[in-house]
Amino acid sequence: MNRLALPLVLVLASTGLPTAAHAADAAAIRAAITKATAFLEKHQAADGSFSAEVGPAVTALAVNALVRSGSPVDAPIVQKGLAHLLTFKRSDGGIYAPESPVSNYESAIAMVALAACNADGRYAKEIKGCEAYIKGLQWDDGEGKGKADPAYGGAGYGRKGRPDLSNTQFMIEALRTIGASENDPAIQKALVFVSRTQNLVGPENTTPFADKNKNSADEGGFYYTPAAGGESQAGGSPEGGLRSYGSMTYAGLKSMIFAGLTKDDYRVKAALKWLGRHYTFKENPGMGQAGIYYYFHTAAKSLDVLGAETFTDAAGKEHSWRAELSDEILARQQPDGSWVNATNRWMEDNPNLVTSYALLALTYCLPK
Repeated sequence: MNRLALPLVLVLASTGLPTAAHAADAAAIRAAITKATAFLEKHQAADGSFSAEVGPAVTALAVNALVRSGSPVDAPIVQKGLAHLLTFKRSDGGIYAPESPVSNYESAIAMVALAACNADGRYAKEIKGCEAYIKGLQWDDGEGKGKADPAYGGAGYGRKGRPDLSNTQFMIEALRTIGASENDPAIQKALVFVSRTQNLVGPENTTPFADKNKNSADEGGFYYTPAAGGESQAGGSPEGGLRSYGSMTYAGLKSMIFAGLTKDDYRVKAALKWLGRHYTFKENPGMGQAGIYYYFHTAAKSLDVLGAETFTDAAGKEHSWRAELSDEILARQQPDGSWVNATNRWMEDNPNLVTSYALLALTYCLPK
């Protein structure tokens, strides 16, 4: 993967021994992780699941979060979670609930969890099955969708529901996590779709949504989907297009990097410019508190993969993003070790889900 050294608005911090502040940050983060792990241990069901009523995805997220944040693969909480997750393995290779309307999402999340636990190759077969399954669901020529179609290259929740950037970024990340090349045909097809979710006119995006937002405050950011008439979870723009918002802009940026784009690509430059105008961890820009923990999780991954320690906003202020993001997340932790969003959109009133998002974000905030 091409990491972005010195992107448009990012500056590499000097290397050297951790400062006292960084050491304090790391200690606070690890203490929060310990409390969150204890919360998840207490709230794991006897069958190994987390929030089983919504299918296997929360269990997969929790397993991934636990392992990434330091729990051993062979720890009982992880093994019980994996055993439950594998009860959803299907003959077509996917891992999803029976009759699930979100089988692509569930399988991609499960694939990442299994990859986190696969150092000895014990889950290689299941991972390959998930890979084949999610690639089979991608919108492409197999569905009669040529490259000109706005749905081309995207991934949706499952059952061939219209594709969206959220599910497409999960697919791209899952494939890169298991070692797929940036040149993998599925990833390059997905890049076509990702480029069309950006409010940016160019050779890769001739959609009417981008054209309507040309030279507007939304230019450079990303929205939910250009397919099936287009949609932004943040609503319409004053110009008649689709509004950009924070979580999807970080999702789009990360996906472009995973697909091999560099800091010199005009799409990356435009995304960084939009993020520079909206740099904050107090809210999900364009959405307020809705989806804030999804935003934390996605922003942390995106900024980490950029390979820089500081982010310079549009006003020229330099930010130590790991410290600022971790400070915000730690300030929101509940006394019992969990996190929960008072704004319940996208299930963020579920503490198992949100605690998993927060744990994953914190792993990227630990000083490098």
